[in-house]
Amino acid sequence: MSEHNLTDLLRQDRPLVGPGIWDALSAKLAERAGFQMAFLSGYCTTASLMGLPDFGLITQTQMVDAATRICAATKLAVVVDIDTGFGGPFNVERTVQALIAAGAAGCFLEDQVFPKRCGHMERKQVVAVEEYLPKLRATLRARSGASFHVTARTDSLAVLGIDEAIRRAKLYRDEGADAVFVEAPRTLEDLRRIREEVTDVTLVANMVEQGKTPIIAADELYKVGYKMVAVPVAGLLAVTRALENLFTDLRDHGTTIASQPNIATFPELNGILGLTEKYEREKEWLG
Repeated sequence: MSEHNLTDLLRQDRPLVGPGIWDALSAKLAERAGFQMAFLSGYCTTASLMGLPDFGLITQTQMVDAATRICAATKLAVVVDIDTGFGGPFNVERTVQALIAAGAAGCFLEDQVFPKRCGHMERKQVVAVEEYLPKLRATLRARSGASFHVTARTDSLAVLGIDEAIRRAKLYRDEGADAVFVEAPRTLEDLRRIREEVTDVTLVANMVEQGKTPIIAADELYKVGYKMVAVPVAGLLAVTRALENLFTDLRDHGTTIASQPNIATFPELNGILGLTEKYEREKEWLG
């Protein structure tokens, strides 16, 4: 269960960087690396659960279940990607209530048409502002006093241009969103312009390797004015390459001996999973 309040973390005089996670083990590894916050990525969860692209195929139940397992396993502040809210305002309300009960620290809610797709993929579409705002209001009101951080995301830049993206970002800020996330700016100049025009609210930058936005160091983004930095898919990209190499080695040689310098040891993984503590508790039960 999280020990961190996202609003308090954002008061620190440094960028709040969160890697993408998709299960309890990836969350434990993020916490072990020293992160205080992480993003439960819809892209990564869809890929790991179903082996499919981020095309709005994951369900509310699957994301809430993943959040529940992760929040039980870690003290990270977990921010959950809820895509377009899995339906209308009542669906969004139910989703937020379930995430609060699970111990999540916040969520991202976007204005794409359902079924959505990853913000760095082609042929996205966005709903009218009049359709999105009721869902954002439902998200904010479903908190009922709980410490739950709400980020309003717009994907309109790629579809309708930066002027419309900035207009929507201001509307979402004025509606009460804790943070605003304009997805997929293509240049540092775009990032600067968004910050200059969308004031008095936390801004989120999304760093996707080989995505639409150039990869910029967190400290540089912070200087531009972005306090929250998501790095949602890097972990899964790394795992994918590591498994690919290991399985190829096993196929070609019938053993993993050559790969062992590049993988965790069995005792190391058991340590991460808390085996020693389980042994100690078992001794108490056995008397």
